[in-house]
Order: sequence, then C-alpha cells, then structure tokens
Amino acid sequence: MDLIDGNQISKAIIAELKEEVAGLREGKPCVAFIRVGEDPASVSYVKKKDRTAREIGIESRLTALPESVTQEELFSLIDTYNQDKAVSGILIQSPLPPHLDELAAFRRVLPEKDVDGFHTVNLGLLCQEDEDGFVACTPAGIMELLRRSGTSLEGKHVVVLGRSLIVGKPVALLALQKKEWANATVTVCHSRTAGLSGITSQADILVAAIGKPGFVTGDMIKPGAVVIDVGINRVPDSSRKSGYRLTGDVDFDAAARRASKITPVPGGVGPMTVAMLMKNTVKAFRRQHRPG
Repeated sequence: MDLIDGNQISKAIIAELKEEVAGLREGKPCVAFIRVGEDPASVSYVKKKDRTAREIGIESRLTALPESVTQEELFSLIDTYNQDKAVSGILIQSPLPPHLDELAAFRRVLPEKDVDGFHTVNLGLLCQEDEDGFVACTPAGIMELLRRSGTSLEGKHVVVLGRSLIVGKPVALLALQKKEWANATVTVCHSRTAGLSGITSQADILVAAIGKPGFVTGDMIKPGAVVIDVGINRVPDSSRKSGYRLTGDVDFDAAARRASKITPVPGGVGPMTVAMLMKNTVKAFRRQHRPG
C-alpha cells in the first residue's frame, strides 16, 4: 500500500506558484477572505490560507464579521470586494451561520473572482469542460493528487460517496471529462443509495466525502483500489490536549490493508484544497490582466 502524501504534493504546487508569482510583471495577486463568526475550525482554516498566500507572495486581506451580521451587510462587503480592482479573488469561509443564505452569498461573488468555484456560472463552465472557469478547490485538489501520484482514471470505475456541490458533484464531473487523466466511468452514491457496499466494492477509485467518521469500512473496498478520503471529522479524544482527534470518512487501518493507494487524514486532501485555492487566485489575476 502506498500513501498519497498531500503535504508533499501541495508543497510542490506552492513552490511552483511562488516562482510564478515572483515572475509576474503586472503586479501581485490578492485574495480577500470573508469569515463570519469565531468558529474555531473556520478561524484555523483561514489562518492557514492566509499564511500560505503570504508564503507564495499573494496579498491577503481578511474581514471577520460578527455572527449576527445580516445578509444585506454580507452582500455589501462582497460588493465592495467585487468592485475593488486590486482584489483578484474572494473566498467566503463556509459554513456560514444558519440565518445566512450560503448559496446566495456564493452567487454574489463575481464569477471571475470566484476562486472557490461555487458560483453557478463556474459550475456551468465545469459541466461544459470550459477551462476558463474556476473549479472548486477540493475536487481540483483530488484530481491533482491522483495525477501527481500516477493514478490515471482512464477507463476506471470511480465511485464518489457524497453529492455535495462542494465536493461530490464537481469531482464526478471532473472524472467524467474527455481529458487526459480523466475519462472514467462514474457512480455517485449518497445516504439514500441502496446496496451501498456492493457499489463501493466495485470501485477502482473510491472518493469518500460523506462527512461521517469511519463510515467506509474495509469490506466496502475492492482489493487494490485507490482510496481518497475527503472527510475531516473531529472525534472526542481525552488523550489529546485539544480534546479531539481528526479522522476521515474511511476506517484507515482496515482500508490500508486492501487499498493499493490511500490518502491519510490529516495530510491528504486538506493541504491540496489550500494549494488549489492559491492556484485559482493566480489564475484569476492572470485572467483579469490579460490583454483585451
């Protein structure tokens, strides 16, 4: 069994981006982060994104809004960043508080600044296999992990466990594309899928993004399959100083005995999400500064 090391692969991407940004003549890319509330996980994620941006040479701006913020106030801030020509990309840290319409917030961001890839226009461009749009960072990171670990999807059966707009649906569309490293046959499963283990055990490549710790057991995995674990779940653990440990959607020990390749949690998909956000930000900057 080979471990697909997201930390190592993301560092390589960050090094490539650092060199690319250093060579830009038009100026410096800028990403604006919007965080609502003080959820510890969201605070931690934004800090990591901010730190990575600065390491690459991307300017970073953060606006932290109180949890009581109204939809109109959130929209007003998004509009300000939309109109600011110095801002290349905008990221709204999810999840937002329940009283806010998250999809409406994503759609408020201009498509050309939607470096998270959640806008309706960018999802449509993904469906059309149009590279002018932005792909959601986690699915893009998954595809890059597979490519850089030498795993082609050509003719393979990819099973995606989860149907979210953030991971499940985009990664299924990417695997289906008529492009190098894609061309897979894709099955999307979810909480209402009957005979789930019978389907997952047919997967040459299994992408688990269901949000339930240890949900995928060893007997759900085809021997020799490649397993991509997207889950990041906090499980109580009194032996840890933090009081919890991070675990994926896959029972790692059981899966590792059957899989040919597997991503760990942490250190698998997570670092790739941040790296691909930075890649989208540089792409946005280049598109906004192209001639004509």
